[in-house]
Amino acid sequence: MSNPDSAVSTTSAIPTPAPAGTAHFTFGRTDLRGLNLSLAELKRAVPRTAAETLTTAEDAVRGIIADVRARGFAALSELAQKFDGVAQDHPRVPAAALEQALAQLDPAVRAALEESIRRAKAFAAAQRPANVDLPIADGAVVSQHWIPVRRVGLYVPGGLAAYPSSVIMNVVPALAAGVGQVALASPPQKENGGLPDLTVLAAAALLGIDEVYAMGGAQAIAAFAYGIPAETSAADNAGSLEPVDVVTGPGNIFVATAKRLVKGVVGIDAEAGATEIAVLADHTANPVFVAADLISQAEHDPNAASVLVTTSPELAAAVERELAVQVAATAHRERVEAALSGPQSGTVLVSDVAQGIAVCNAYAAEHLEVVTEDAAAVAAQITNAGAIFVGDYSPVSLGDYCAGSNHVLPTSGTAAFSSGLNVTTFLRAVQLINYDKAALSTVAGHVVTLSAAEGLPAHGDAVAIRFR
Repeated sequence: MSNPDSAVSTTSAIPTPAPAGTAHFTFGRTDLRGLNLSLAELKRAVPRTAAETLTTAEDAVRGIIADVRARGFAALSELAQKFDGVAQDHPRVPAAALEQALAQLDPAVRAALEESIRRAKAFAAAQRPANVDLPIADGAVVSQHWIPVRRVGLYVPGGLAAYPSSVIMNVVPALAAGVGQVALASPPQKENGGLPDLTVLAAAALLGIDEVYAMGGAQAIAAFAYGIPAETSAADNAGSLEPVDVVTGPGNIFVATAKRLVKGVVGIDAEAGATEIAVLADHTANPVFVAADLISQAEHDPNAASVLVTTSPELAAAVERELAVQVAATAHRERVEAALSGPQSGTVLVSDVAQGIAVCNAYAAEHLEVVTEDAAAVAAQITNAGAIFVGDYSPVSLGDYCAGSNHVLPTSGTAAFSSGLNVTTFLRAVQLINYDKAALSTVAGHVVTLSAAEGLPAHGDAVAIRFR
């Protein structure tokens, strides 16, 4: 289709009047029924965050990274005051604060965290790949061994909400991979005397992590990537912050942008920015469940994306009516309304499930729920998603806390080429080549021939010289 923008029908209003006592907001609607769109056209048609928002974030983040690299702890202190309202000499959390947070943890919360840890550890242990040692010929062995990175920096958000669950999601696969040094950062909280959220600290203590920093946003990512020598600290006798090899963890658009900008200096898991949920549903879906799940992710952030892809206009209308009812009663109503009203959220109407699958693969959601007839078979046709939740009783919230899966997942369409956080994020595949003289002699002629064909005769000479 030469001009898809003119063919796609887009509206932005709940189609029926909201009953008294319900929320009033817009939830966009895009109609793709009857259109045969290419992948590029589908990508343009699905709801997304405005591009100018991403550009603005990048400009700001570049400045923060440069400041942290130049001024170290002094820059971190000023940024903590600016963004968090916290006076800070050094971001390292004292060991006593970690111990106290765990000692004071609500027993019910501790039990929930311990169950989440148990399931996450079981799944992480099963993920570790096996080493390969292949005798490719007599006297010739080629191997691939998985080796953990030396040191990782794990980021746990803490702006609009606290995320002890993200401590588990970051730490458990790193430990399962065998990482020797694990450092964790989470934003300082003014109400906690400049410490990160106390439940976040308790979760770190539960997992045996004692290197924790009260750092938030892009500045935390910069500090992990480049490290900070002790002499740049404004505090007396303050220790350095050693650079890491890999940075992981979810966060807002500024965290995601910072991770993208330091990629190459360090490894990253993925650009996990503002959260996304897409729900692929047909006429069999329960609109009450669907609305609740859309709201569950919208409460993270005003920039969160909640997208319904459906074959049923009746379901779309029912979900929109249910949104109006449930949003009015939710705790973070203002935040949720902002997210659901944004250009990144809305309903996409499709002709059939096959077109819905194509839309979902083009969108490449962080979280994708499939609630259709034969949901497992439909889910098997999804190739691009961070995590896929199948059926009425596998909501995204389950994956956020206690499924055993990981909730640190790629956003903004990067699930088309990135994976969610897992044990291999913290491993490197190192190849080993072990040939004896006889084994080398059997292929020496081929090496000489190929090196000459490539115009690199010294490569062949390095083999031939061993047999002169």
